[in-house]
Amino acid sequence: MYLKRIEGPRTVTLPDGSTMTRADLPPVNTRRWVASRKAAVVKAVIAGLISEAEALERYALSEEEFTAWKRAVREHGVAGLKVTALKHSRQL
Repeated sequence: MYLKRIEGPRTVTLPDGSTMTRADLPPVNTRRWVASRKAAVVKAVIAGLISEAEALERYALSEEEFTAWKRAVREHGVAGLKVTALKHSRQL
């Protein structure tokens, strides 16, 4: 069995004590972004599993979109990433 050489760590420990690997990330060809997938990418970047530049390139995201995801997680947690939460916050 051969391991593919990658930049950065293979696993990271999250603040809640759980571990995250690259296998836990959404597939590269993801087109339907639900809150849990967005949260997984944000957690991976914050924990240092992948860099922000790698996340933007890997998932074809804009900086503004990813910044909005990070802000939503910081201010409201994973629930802030749900589309219904976005609609509600825009109405306020």
